[in-house]
Amino acid sequence: MIGVNQLIPTSELQNLDLIDLLSERHTLVRRISEKAWNNQSEIHISNSEWYIMSRVYKKKPTISYITKNVEISRQAIHKFINKLAEKGLVEIDNVENNKKEKCIQLTAFGEECYEKNEALKAQLVNKIAEKIGTQNVKILKDLLKLDWDLNQ
Repeated sequence: MIGVNQLIPTSELQNLDLIDLLSERHTLVRRISEKAWNNQSEIHISNSEWYIMSRVYKKKPTISYITKNVEISRQAIHKFINKLAEKGLVEIDNVENNKKEKCIQLTAFGEECYEKNEALKAQLVNKIAEKIGTQNVKILKDLLKLDWDLNQ
């Protein structure tokens, strides 16, 4: 069961600026999401591993593509990919006609785990919606999807 009762007391959040509020909520929901998975599975998967899996799901990107498009260091990405492979969640293959480049894809087991985790995250979103309202969840998602034009 996923709960949102681990929220920081509202009084402590009142003095935080937008950046710190986003960080607090992000950390909280990631921790709850990771715990929900790890409570129901014998295979521990970290948030960083889920992040990589989300970029690979139903695709077959190159490892260099992932290193350029994921906000994790190149060395850490290689470490996480190797851990995912050891757990049987991804396969690493050579790119056709390219001896240097490797690509990655989820195994059938990896896809199954990813889809189960998506269901757990949907439960968390439903819990949040129960607290703040479905319309506010939609508004929040829409705001976060906007182009904030912050790239430097």
